Amino acid sequence: MNDTPNDPRRRHSASVVDGPGKSASRAMLRAVGFTDADFKKPQVGIASTWSMVTPCNSHIGELAEHARDGADAAGGKAVIFNTITISDGIANGTEGMKYSLVSREVIADSIETVAGCEGFDGLVAIGGCDKNMPGCLMGLARLNRPSVFVYGGTILPGKNHTDIVSVFEAMGAHSRGDINLIELKEIEETAIPGPGSCGGMYTANTMASAIEALGMSLPGSSAQNAVSSEKSNDCQRAGEAVLKLLELDIKPSDIMTRKAFENAITVIIALGGSTNAVLHMIAMARTVDVDLSLNDFTEIGKRVPMLADLRPSGHYMMSELVAIGGIQPLMKVLLEAGMLHGDCLTVTGQTLAENLASVTHYPDDQEIIAPLSAPIKAESHLRILYGNLAPEGAVAKITGKEGTHFRGNARVFGSEEQAQAGINDGTVVAGDVVVIRYEGPRGGPGMREMLTPTSAIMGRGLGNDVALITDGRFSGGSHGFVVGHVTPEAFDGGPLALVKDGDIITIDAEANTIDVDLTEAELATRRRNWTQPAPRYTRGVLAKFARLVSSASEGAVTDQ
Repeated sequence: MNDTPNDPRRRHSASVVDGPGKSASRAMLRAVGFTDADFKKPQVGIASTWSMVTPCNSHIGELAEHARDGADAAGGKAVIFNTITISDGIANGTEGMKYSLVSREVIADSIETVAGCEGFDGLVAIGGCDKNMPGCLMGLARLNRPSVFVYGGTILPGKNHTDIVSVFEAMGAHSRGDINLIELKEIEETAIPGPGSCGGMYTANTMASAIEALGMSLPGSSAQNAVSSEKSNDCQRAGEAVLKLLELDIKPSDIMTRKAFENAITVIIALGGSTNAVLHMIAMARTVDVDLSLNDFTEIGKRVPMLADLRPSGHYMMSELVAIGGIQPLMKVLLEAGMLHGDCLTVTGQTLAENLASVTHYPDDQEIIAPLSAPIKAESHLRILYGNLAPEGAVAKITGKEGTHFRGNARVFGSEEQAQAGINDGTVVAGDVVVIRYEGPRGGPGMREMLTPTSAIMGRGLGNDVALITDGRFSGGSHGFVVGHVTPEAFDGGPLALVKDGDIITIDAEANTIDVDLTEAELATRRRNWTQPAPRYTRGVLAKFARLVSSASEGAVTDQ
């Protein structure tokens, strides 16, 4: 009847399966493979995001089995369960993209729900696509049980060094008439060669790197090819690591500290990571009650340079960074320069400095990571802008290749679809500042990414001549002079709702300002004449999200 002395590692599972009063629970578990011996072991939940929905996750079912085997071999009893994923790459430019950010919250909710209900003592979560990673971390943090996150790994490059962004930009080139349908189809057929997350320093690879720097993944997890023995071994070791964390009673709250978040932001900046990281890092920090704000990205960015020549603004792909050692050598350089907190605890049970002690530096002849003495950009590419268009802040990704200033005429659109049509039909011209509003967390709802419009701008040859601002988000694959996360959002009456065609907008990524050339009196007059639009959804998950979600400047979370 499982009346042996309680194992301290089983503080949650014991309440589910111990004693005569839990006979029914044990009966149910016997039907899914539990034995008498298993009831005495700590239970490890393996949260898998496997799905045929996207190549980012199509291999994760097998990875979950490796994690299960690792946990079982280390003396635990692993139980695999699934949570959802969506595909940004498939949904971009459609109404379905409104579910993307929502999925982050659903993933966090579902992991918390299953593990909280079933009494798992520890967890491994395996994520591939963009929102999987912050969603998994938020779920693990809410539960605060010994846990390890595993990244599903990066995809390999397509033919001619192509990836998903190559396809989006080819669509824009075809719209302009630069390539024909046969050429477009060839890129479509060869750019995505197999499983793995999108291959540049887009949001998936950005968040994987950030989570490793945060200390919640095993060293090396963020920089492995999706289909590789290294990734299979990573999952096996993650399952084993949870049992060690249970013995040491190390929980996410012990790892996800203020200093650990500073480490993660430092690595994001050095890698030239996605603007979405700002949103997700704030959301993850709020989950563990760490005080993190937009201004922290500015302050850290003043002392951290951008070093990585990675897509979308650079040349190389993640698989090429993997080949020279991943992010561990970069972190060692940053630690030696005093830019990382080496005393932060990690899921190995050791500190960051201890993990990096035996790491060797990059090969002398590599060209992907610039030296600190000659950075690609001396300060952060992530710019937090304020002004009369964004009194609560906005987020830009300015690598320097786009310039640091833009002044132009507003070309205003009330949705992504309207903007896309305006770009394709030639309405948008050189010198315009494209304004896409009512795409924020509440107004969209869901805060869609503007990868399709930004790719169309690039594809039509306007990348150096047009800026784009929005209360929506950008894909990690977006590049050009773009500003997102404008807050307050237009749906809530933010200044973006008051802009008209022809208004002059000035963006200064050195002074970190974004303003429209209107007096406060004129803005006040326009505000009195503005009426909030009706919600686009009144039932279902999008309506629920719109009612619960916080501002983008606060992470756009629903668990407040």
